[in-house]
Amino acid sequence: MKDGAQPTRERILQAAGKLFHRDGIRAISVDAIAEKAGVTKRTLYYHFRSKDDLIAAHLQARDEPNLTLFKRWFDEAEGDIAAKVAGIFRHLAQSARDAKWKGCGFLRTSVELINLPGHPALVAARAHKKRIEDWLSSLFAEAGAGDDALPLARRIMLLLDGSFAVVLLHRDPSYMETAADAAAQLIADSLSGARGNGSDLPGAASVG
Repeated sequence: MKDGAQPTRERILQAAGKLFHRDGIRAISVDAIAEKAGVTKRTLYYHFRSKDDLIAAHLQARDEPNLTLFKRWFDEAEGDIAAKVAGIFRHLAQSARDAKWKGCGFLRTSVELINLPGHPALVAARAHKKRIEDWLSSLFAEAGAGDDALPLARRIMLLLDGSFAVVLLHRDPSYMETAADAAAQLIADSLSGARGNGSDLPGAASVG
């Protein structure tokens, strides 16, 4: 890698991210990204083979920061696991009150590329959502959800991504608050059911 290559690459990614967030991925040209980043198109193509690769790299760059933010919100929330997961939704509701909020970038990109299922950006988006699902599933498993850990994580993901769409449509963050309450109830009910069946809990004695 040439000296200074990483800062240049990051500058291109930051410029692309701002433009994609403002206008969407299809409306933004490579020329506009290069101009925003202060580089030539040749330099941009040195770091990214195509606009498609740049879009995918943009999402990949958001993967870890987004998951880390969710984990921080979870850790900072008070209460049991149901309240902590609900806390993620409540933080998102607060974010949605910002006039510049545009929902989930991974979902927005997926909608724009709906007719291109093999697009590298969709691969990145699916991987990101799966990481969140796996993280939630591990939390629920540790809390004693047993075989319901993964199904419960998927139900929470449906609430999460569904609320992204509905809040964006209505411009009403209270839908995210409602989703927070629904998530907390789902988790509480699931864990309560697992506790009623001692064989699903960690360390439960086997019978027979």
